[in-house]
Amino acid sequence: MANYSYLAINERGGNITGTVEADSPEMAESILLSRGLIPSKVTAARATGDGGSFFAKLQAGMNKVKIGDLVLFTKQFRSMMQAGVPILRLFQVLENQCQNQVLKEAVVAICRDIKAGSSLHEAMKRHPALFSPLYLSMINAGEVSGTVPSILERLIKIIEHEAKIKSDIKSALQYPIMVLVALAVAFFVLLTFVIPKFAAIFSKSGIEMPIPTKIAMALYQGLADYWYILIGGAIVLIFGLRSYIKTEKGRYVLDAFFLKFPLFGPLFQKAAMSRFASIFAILQASGVPVMQALTILTDTIGNKAISTEIQKVRERVQEGQGISGPLRAAKYFTPMLVDMVAIGEESGNIDEMLGQISIHYDDEVEYAVKSLSDMIGPILMVGLAAVVGFFALAIFLPMWDMTKMVK
Repeated sequence: MANYSYLAINERGGNITGTVEADSPEMAESILLSRGLIPSKVTAARATGDGGSFFAKLQAGMNKVKIGDLVLFTKQFRSMMQAGVPILRLFQVLENQCQNQVLKEAVVAICRDIKAGSSLHEAMKRHPALFSPLYLSMINAGEVSGTVPSILERLIKIIEHEAKIKSDIKSALQYPIMVLVALAVAFFVLLTFVIPKFAAIFSKSGIEMPIPTKIAMALYQGLADYWYILIGGAIVLIFGLRSYIKTEKGRYVLDAFFLKFPLFGPLFQKAAMSRFASIFAILQASGVPVMQALTILTDTIGNKAISTEIQKVRERVQEGQGISGPLRAAKYFTPMLVDMVAIGEESGNIDEMLGQISIHYDDEVEYAVKSLSDMIGPILMVGLAAVVGFFALAIFLPMWDMTKMVK
């Protein structure tokens, strides 16, 4: 939740100002309308102080809607729709069932908007932080066709499928990240606390320092003399990269780099193919037009580089071409996916073919995660042995020379 400053017209025609707490500007306008006010201007209010901003962010993090909460909400929604519960009564029940405060407030707002005459799609659209473009488009398709319960069933499958893919990728990355962090900490501790003490003993003995000890001392000296430059450079680099990544070009470059990154690139590509196929299949089965489905995929694929290619595919399809031809000319789409789409176009069952592709790439992702875990273990062990061996040589080679000198 965030605070929004507003300028509105009251019942007497006068201008009034104030603040309102809401998830989005659209929700803020909806709250003002429910109070009998006509909003003229709604803008995000600035935090009054760092402490307020910190606690606001902390509260937002604690109340963040998790995937499990959204799945439970959608399942309850589907069950009551199938049972024929009236829509307003349905949202009153959902309000009582919701444990997450943000989701509960959204349910209240949706119920209020429906009472005011909005459709379900329009009411949910005012909460983009909770409901993705895919979610909203499928709800809209369900309202138009009168098949909202079956649409909700497919939405549950999509949400759970994406949660599984994300969990698989996280499990593949978690172990190497932890080991790399531990290696970095060990390297820093040994370099700054252990090596200097031994180097002082070695220099007093007057022996010639071996190359590993000289390298370690040079690293320590550089860290001791220029630590403020290194820290300042690291901070500037981090903030610079974060700012660059927030731009369209920066996001494209980062996502394209991930797709080409050794070991992890094929995993990310297979996960993207699985997501593309599963979402496209369900959108086609739900009656969403191809052009609208490609627009939704552009916004929901989760990778800017692939999203750009989907946008190019959409433009070519709009010119009158089929889907498989533009996909074959685009980057990152695998030959198997393109061939299966082509077969689906010829046979008229493209949604079934896409479903089979999704199942195949789910298995591929699971296998790739296992293979990656088996492969990363030895690589990390070699890295660990290299760090330990370097510091062992830096410490024990001079000690060996001192022992020979004493003898």
